[in-house]
Amino acid sequence: MSLITLGIESSCDETGLALYQTGRGLLSHALHTQIAMHSEYGGVVPELASRDHVLHITPLIRKVVRDANISLDQINAVAYTQGPGLGGALLVGASVANSLAYALDIPTIGIHHLEGHLLSPLLSDPAPEFPFIALLVSGGHTQLMRVDDVGRYELLGETVDDAAGEAFDKSAKLLGLDYPGGAALSKLATTGRAGIYKLPRPMLHSGNLDFSFSGLKTAVLTLVRQSELDEQTRADIAYATQEAIVDVLVHKARAALALTGLTQLVVAGGVGANRMLRVRLTHDIEKRGGLVFYPDLEFCTDNGAMIAFAGALRLAKGQGSKNYRFDVKSRWDLQI
Repeated sequence: MSLITLGIESSCDETGLALYQTGRGLLSHALHTQIAMHSEYGGVVPELASRDHVLHITPLIRKVVRDANISLDQINAVAYTQGPGLGGALLVGASVANSLAYALDIPTIGIHHLEGHLLSPLLSDPAPEFPFIALLVSGGHTQLMRVDDVGRYELLGETVDDAAGEAFDKSAKLLGLDYPGGAALSKLATTGRAGIYKLPRPMLHSGNLDFSFSGLKTAVLTLVRQSELDEQTRADIAYATQEAIVDVLVHKARAALALTGLTQLVVAGGVGANRMLRVRLTHDIEKRGGLVFYPDLEFCTDNGAMIAFAGALRLAKGQGSKNYRFDVKSRWDLQI
């Protein structure tokens, strides 16, 4: 049966809506980003984020329905991000999803935000097949997961402190770059020179698949304080920072494939858009006979398409509820 799922993403600072139809694919998607608003404060302000979701979520629902050339009563289920994320922001998406589903008498499906990310490369062509290793590298998460099927996830390793995205953002702030820092640091690094500075690669040879990036952030802080920060020096430090993070991510991802004997690696999350990471991972993994899959660049950051898709996959497994009672989970481990 061909079913249409509406996906709603509102976990942080993007309002994402999408419609996915089983057997046909993505019908439409739309995204409103709050970057311009939060940049005035140097980071996300939770209360402002929640209010902005309220302003934009309904117009975006109308837009994706109109763009898909369907009517609301053709939607068969509503999937929404239940967590993790900002509590107030999550509540906006959850309440709208359940209210709309109640009015249409269709089921809702609460989706784990990270599940949306790790399944998002399946929207691309070619797409990976189960099982595969997923490297999740978003703003607040760095994890390696074994993915055997929808809902069957095994955590292999994760960060013990700062995530890779946080290391990018915090280092960017030390270099005086604007929010969002990670993208600005990567752009600055394109004019940086290799080999000028050598920064630590924490836990590179730890013997496990865990990560740590707080020590790198401290090393960047020390380097910045000791340096005369002209434009070239800032670019050189940005290059060294990015290189250190990428070295660790590539080494650990390669180790995860070797440990499990799997040959497919999926990279998801905002840091997955980093060009150096993509080039290095593709070269290193394919040289060893593996394959690397990435979501399209527009689906690396938070978006409604990944939630609609994950919801459609769970709906096909008979999941979904017409209970319409909901809660949100600011913190939520991805279940095995």
